Amino acid sequence: MRQPYFLIHLAKDLRLEWRSKDAINSMLFFAVLVVVLFSLAFDPTREASRQIAGGILCVATMFAAVSALNQAWARELRHQVLDAQRMASAPGAALFLGKVLANFIFVMAVEILLAPLFVVFYNLHPLGNAWLLGLVMPLGTWALIVNGVFFAALSIRTRSRELLLPLLLFPIFIPALLGMVLSANAILTGDSDPGLWIKLLAGYDIIFTTISLLLFEVILHAEG
Repeated sequence: MRQPYFLIHLAKDLRLEWRSKDAINSMLFFAVLVVVLFSLAFDPTREASRQIAGGILCVATMFAAVSALNQAWARELRHQVLDAQRMASAPGAALFLGKVLANFIFVMAVEILLAPLFVVFYNLHPLGNAWLLGLVMPLGTWALIVNGVFFAALSIRTRSRELLLPLLLFPIFIPALLGMVLSANAILTGDSDPGLWIKLLAGYDIIFTTISLLLFEVILHAEG
């Protein structure tokens, strides 16, 4: 049986990253640096750490992911690979979805590696339903990656793409970032129900994933 096109693109990106580990190494280094610096700057007590930890975790993930998203399409420019993909019979949505899934896996891997260090530095013991973090972080990460891959493709040929990507991405990502931070804080402190913010994240993901899939074909061909 023939593989779906997006699985072919996904396997290609995973294989390249497994060989080079460029994206994961840069993200992990940056995220660890942010976590350590904030822990030293605030010297949080156990109670205070629950108030700020959700925000620090989300912001560390956001800035670390940008370093990988800046490289998301760089490999496709070498040897005119992107031009070949543009002329292929595969739909552009398959290329986009494969790229999103690959970068989502990279960022989630960094978050999983970062979690034990985060717990140790901030002495965290969630007072709410800790398992909900396993829902909040993937939903927020997906929102970041979907928009990041889309805007990275939009800015790939520009000279200042490293600067342009955050300028485009961060304003669009603000509602999802707010949902991530507030739901994570609600889980860590146990003060409120994070259900509303989790629903916001899920709705955000559905809307922006649909829009990106519909528009990416236009972006892919207009970019050339």
